[in-house]
Amino acid sequence: MPANNRAFDYDLDYRTLNLREQPELYRVGKGEMGVLLVRPYKDEILPYWRFKTPDIARESSEKIYQLFLDYKEKGDFIGMDMARKFLQMGMTRSLRYYHHKSGQKYIGPVPDDKKGQSGAHGREIAPEERDAEKKVCADIFRNKYLEVMADKEYIHLRDKFKQEYG
Repeated sequence: MPANNRAFDYDLDYRTLNLREQPELYRVGKGEMGVLLVRPYKDEILPYWRFKTPDIARESSEKIYQLFLDYKEKGDFIGMDMARKFLQMGMTRSLRYYHHKSGQKYIGPVPDDKKGQSGAHGREIAPEERDAEKKVCADIFRNKYLEVMADKEYIHLRDKFKQEYG
């Protein structure tokens, strides 16, 4: 994938990269792309990402939002965007557990040739078992995510970053 492509580049060796030092290699991508790869941000944010109960989700989303504000104060767009991705992932994972108590959306294992890819890959969708508490967790993360998405400085820095780096 060319470096100037806007899609997230999964071919980089994220185990050894420090994207704070090499911001030109970061790509915003779609949604949560790369959220569990980009260092050092993943290591700074992941320990606070939790959604087991509404109280835990509230504490987690507030901490991650505070990290967003800290990155914002430093003018660190990648940190801001990674915090946004973790908030978004809190929302989407909570919704998955809302619909499927086990967290398993599909029945059966991922075929060997499809590991690491998203999608059903011919598997049947698991029956829904709703967990109302997880819907509350999703809403808590969604509200913080929407705060980030409405932040004028975030929008400005995102547009500037995309213009500068692609």
